[in-house]
This record gives sequence, structure tokens and C-alpha cells, in this order.
Amino acid sequence: MSTGVENGAGQPSPPQPPAFPALYPTTPPRPVHRPAAREPIAARSPQERPAEWTPAPPTVPRPPAAPPAAASPFLARHPEPPRPGTPPQQAPQQQAWTRSEPEPPAVPEPFAVPAPPARRPRTAAGRTASALCLVLGLGLFTGAATGALINHDPAAVGTTQGAYARAGDLWHSVPVDTLLPPVVSRPGAGPGGADRTYTRIGVAPAAGCAGAFDPLLAKVLAPVGCVQVLRATYVDATSSRVTTVGLLVTGGDAAGMSALNHRWNSEHLGSRLDLMPHPVAFPGTAAASFSDAQRASWTVSVSATLPVVVYAVSGFADGRPVPEPQPAAAATAPGATSAPAQAGLGTDVLVLAADLDARLRKAVTTDPASSQGAS
Repeated sequence: MSTGVENGAGQPSPPQPPAFPALYPTTPPRPVHRPAAREPIAARSPQERPAEWTPAPPTVPRPPAAPPAAASPFLARHPEPPRPGTPPQQAPQQQAWTRSEPEPPAVPEPFAVPAPPARRPRTAAGRTASALCLVLGLGLFTGAATGALINHDPAAVGTTQGAYARAGDLWHSVPVDTLLPPVVSRPGAGPGGADRTYTRIGVAPAAGCAGAFDPLLAKVLAPVGCVQVLRATYVDATSSRVTTVGLLVTGGDAAGMSALNHRWNSEHLGSRLDLMPHPVAFPGTAAASFSDAQRASWTVSVSATLPVVVYAVSGFADGRPVPEPQPAAAATAPGATSAPAQAGLGTDVLVLAADLDARLRKAVTTDPASSQGAS
């Protein structure tokens, strides 16, 4: 039986593969694996989600460290105490690094406040030096303390009715040299205990209050009236400063003087620039150009126990104007640096006013007959 078919040339054809399956099995093709569709992650609970499906938390960049605030030396030495009822605050814990990142550069700490040095025990020499400084400092108050001589305590100065009456008659019963002498010498009355000497260069004729004071000052003094005004001008030993000192004799009673004294002190009228007294100039002397523009320092004392008002005003002998006059109390205060203070014009005012006040009180408390020759 032939397994081939002859072709047209009479040659047999090659055998054809059988139509039935091969006797030896072949490797079947690998089926395509199609995984089942996954359900959304959000549909499962966190416990059912596979670990590989849990997304990693986003990495938040670490903010740069803020530079430390400048340390305050006072706060470093005196920290604020905790308030009542407030629990102590703990420092926040620093978050641990989750990745192997380089450590941030170290920020220098603020400078440390040095602790105050321990106080050394004071020795005898130290105590002696402190006492010496105190004595020298008190010497600077000498000029200012002179002003206390013209501000007597009304309760400490006892005046009788006769003394009050004699004070109102002094302007024509006592020689002018008794109240306003040719030379006034006050040892130790200047700053630091320096001596002060003044020479009288002129005495103004006795006159009423018309033109003796600024209009506003005359209005303030008007309630006690005016009987007479005595004035004289002095020059210091260096002939560089001039001072006019005056005495106003009022016609008011004791109650009126006490009321005016209270108002003058309680309202601080002695420090007002518009209540300065007028100076008195004398041609041909160091006070030839002493006018209102040259006033540098002044004082006005209203007595509470006598019918008198004592005042003084000073300036430079060269006639220079003073744009900012200063009351004597301020010009003699410790640490004053104004031109009147440095030149000693406040001290001149207080010394001459105190001398006139002392001579006045001596005259009214002594026998009238013996006071005629007092000096």
C-alpha cells in the first residue's frame, strides 16, 4: 500500500503529515493570567489594607531654626517669677529624625551675662572715703542753703504787735546804711564755703511802687498795699556781677501778709519769669547797663509775720543780655549748669537778700533807740 501519491513525473510525492494529532503531546500555550480587579483602597478598613498599599506619610520639610533672641542682662539676672496657679511649663520635646539627614549646623548661643561680682566688705578706709565725699557734697549745698535765711517759719519767728508796727516805719526811722550797708561781707556763703563780699555802688531814692515792679508783679502785691520801696545795687569783688536788692514796705495787716505769703508759696509765683522785679542802673558804674534784658537770676520773699517783701535780682556787669533767666533756687541747685548757675548769680541774689532780711529783723526786735546806731 502506497503512502504517497505520484506526481505528474511518475515520481512519488513526499509523505504528508497525518491529519490526526501527533502521538507525542506538545507544551500547551501558557494561558494569559488576568488578575481580578482590585477594589478601591478607601473601601477597605485600615486593618484590611495590605501593608504595601498604605502610602507613606508625606515628608514635611523641617523649618529652619530661628536665630536666638538677644539676651537681656536684666532678664538674665532677674527672671520673671511664675504666676500663682500657673503650672510650670516644660520645654517641648524635639521631634526625632526619621531619615538619615545631616544634622543642622549648631547655632551659637547668646552671650552669657556675667554674674555680678561679689561685694567686698567695706573697710575702715572705705568708710572714711565715703564720709569725706558726703562732707564735700554738703559743701555744694551752701549756696542753696543761704536761701533758707529769707524763708523763715512763721511759727518759729515770734513778732509782737510793736515789732510789726516798727517794721512799717523802718524806711524813715532807720539809717539806710543799717539796712543797706556800703559793704556786705558773708564768709563761707558761696559754693563750697567760699567767702562773698559785695560793694554798694548806688542807692536809689526812696519812692513809691509806681514803676518799681512789672505790672503783673505789682498786681499780685496790690492786696497788701505799698508804703515805700528801698533799693540799692551792689557789685561783687571781681566787678563782673551786679545785683539790685530791694525792700518793699507794705501797708497790709498781719492777716493780709499771711494770706499773700501762702499764695506766693503755694502757687510757686517766685519761679515765674513775668514776676521778676526791676533792677536799678547807675550811670558811670559797673551797673550802668543793668536793665531788664540783663536780668539773669532773682528771688522774691514775702514775709508772713512782717509787712515787708524782700527781693533781689542779678546780672552780668558787662551788660550782656540773658535770654533764659533762672530763679535763684534753681540756679543754686546741685547739678545746675545754666549760665546764671555757673557764674554764681543765683548765690549773689540769695546772699544779699538774706543779709537784708537779717538786718531788718534785727532792727525790729531791738530797742528803737539803740537801733539808730546799729550797723
